[in-house]
Amino acid sequence: MKNWGTMSRAERDAAYNNSDAVKNSPALNDARIAASAAFRQAHPGHLDQRYGPKERNTWDLFPAKDPNAPCFVFIHGGYWQRNSKDQFASLIAGPYARGWAAALPGYTLAPDASLTEIVAEINSALDWLGAHGAEHGINGKVVLSGWSAGGHLTAQCFGHKRVSAGLAVSGVFDLGQIRDTYLNDKMRFTEDELVKLSPLRLPMVKKPLAIAYGTRELPPLVGDSRELHRRRAAEHLPGALIPVAGADHFTITHELRDADGELTEQLDLLPL
Repeated sequence: MKNWGTMSRAERDAAYNNSDAVKNSPALNDARIAASAAFRQAHPGHLDQRYGPKERNTWDLFPAKDPNAPCFVFIHGGYWQRNSKDQFASLIAGPYARGWAAALPGYTLAPDASLTEIVAEINSALDWLGAHGAEHGINGKVVLSGWSAGGHLTAQCFGHKRVSAGLAVSGVFDLGQIRDTYLNDKMRFTEDELVKLSPLRLPMVKKPLAIAYGTRELPPLVGDSRELHRRRAAEHLPGALIPVAGADHFTITHELRDADGELTEQLDLLPL
């Protein structure tokens, strides 16, 4: 990739535009949304549990047979400004099939919420899960995970006391360059947010964190994933770096959907 400072606005926009980079992304998204609707229809018992006052402040919960089974919490992606939790329910099918509980929190999208407010909502959702999860059959240790923007939110929030470990998939971990792209039209990052909400600029959380990316992803996402792992490894913190061979920003999610997917299997290796 060219030096960021010499790139045109169009080149900077393209550097983070995953949808344009993966030409069949609309079909992949449609398939995921359809599979998620079917999964929710098959498991309707604990959907849309409210954790806060705003419209999207709800949980979809999928308890396991064992209430003390670990819980896979998955935060949806969409650059903090698109999509919803119900469109990603199929991605927890792999862990759920292996006996894990699973849960997906919703959150307010930008520009209706700043990233500061979105992070606060995820932390509030985790507070609620700690206080009320057992009422819904979820009382085990939590692995916080997410894809794309959800990968960022995972790295930002997995220090929460209810969380034992994390799996950040295809995340962005420094916001500085994003401020120079089309994404900031809705995000409107402040200088304070660039520092306080960029995991690469913060002290490393001393919990296990696995970091995954597809080898066919855009260079800034690959670079952020590698750098976050490098920083953590330099401090001897637990967690693997998982480059998924041949996967792009969208097909990497298949590794969670399937019970024998590479990322699903990695969950069993996280020390809880």
